[in-house]
Amino acid sequence: MSLTFAWPWALAALPLPLLAALLPRAPEQAGPALQLPFAAVFGSTLVNGPDKPAPLRLTLAALAWVLLVCAAARPQFVGEPLQLPVSGRDLMLAVDISGSMQTQDMVVGNQAVSRLTAVKSVAGDFIDRRVGDRLGLILFGDQAYLQTPLTFDRKTVRTQLDEAAIGLAGKRTAIGDAIGLAVKRLREQPQGNRVLILLTDGANTAGEVAPLKAAQLARRAGVRIYTIGVGADEVLVQGLFGRQRIANNDLDEHSLTAIADTTGGRYFRARDIKGLEQIYQLLDKIEPVDQDRQTFRPVEELYGWPLGAALLLTLLLALGRIGLFQRMVFREARHA
Repeated sequence: MSLTFAWPWALAALPLPLLAALLPRAPEQAGPALQLPFAAVFGSTLVNGPDKPAPLRLTLAALAWVLLVCAAARPQFVGEPLQLPVSGRDLMLAVDISGSMQTQDMVVGNQAVSRLTAVKSVAGDFIDRRVGDRLGLILFGDQAYLQTPLTFDRKTVRTQLDEAAIGLAGKRTAIGDAIGLAVKRLREQPQGNRVLILLTDGANTAGEVAPLKAAQLARRAGVRIYTIGVGADEVLVQGLFGRQRIANNDLDEHSLTAIADTTGGRYFRARDIKGLEQIYQLLDKIEPVDQDRQTFRPVEELYGWPLGAALLLTLLLALGRIGLFQRMVFREARHA
């Protein structure tokens, strides 16, 4: 934080009154140029003698001049540098919240948790790291919903993800609709790095748009899609003879791979929480955060303070002259 002048060259005007006082004066005329009534009284309000201004009035006038010059130099208060968000990527997260995402085959902190809970834990940290990117969130089940439009506010995006609940958008999975909605939102933004990260644990079982058709639309719109398949290879189910392990065949890895390949992205498989963390770390490398930072120093203009003070002093000088003149005139008239 510092105090500075935007136009410091204006301070060169400070000695002008002194220079004017040193200039040679014009020779006095033989007679008065203008006859004024009460001339003696008027003159006595201005001087303490033939050529000397009153000390107080001279001081106030000098101070008013200094303040006016300082105001003309535009004093400013410059604050500490602030980091501005930079226009990096337009990155949309599409998260599956269908019924199958409640399957507890992921482990966080030695405790079995649902797939959605694991996604929230890892994706939240990923969101926090995307400084400079515009982030948006789509939740999809039977239908796709835009939960958070593209924004620099990472905290809001993470909060909306944390508040997502299983079955909020239906029990089935509309992958194609989620891609279509993301493409619609991303292409509204200026041309640039448009990225969709789609996370699901199943196959397309609902919606109006086929996933591969939506992927072709994404390619034409310049959107890269990274697909992540979530879930263990085997899941525990309760049967007649107790809990049994069966293969997880719900995930349509073929379609997810085709979606990613069509748009120039990649498909990842997250079998556990560690694998999910590694995928997001790899995404940070594939789609790095823009390292160029823009800074801004807030500037507060202060010229109004010296300007106001100068005007106040000028007003006081004028009022003092008028008041003294009136008193002298009244006194002279009483003696007349």
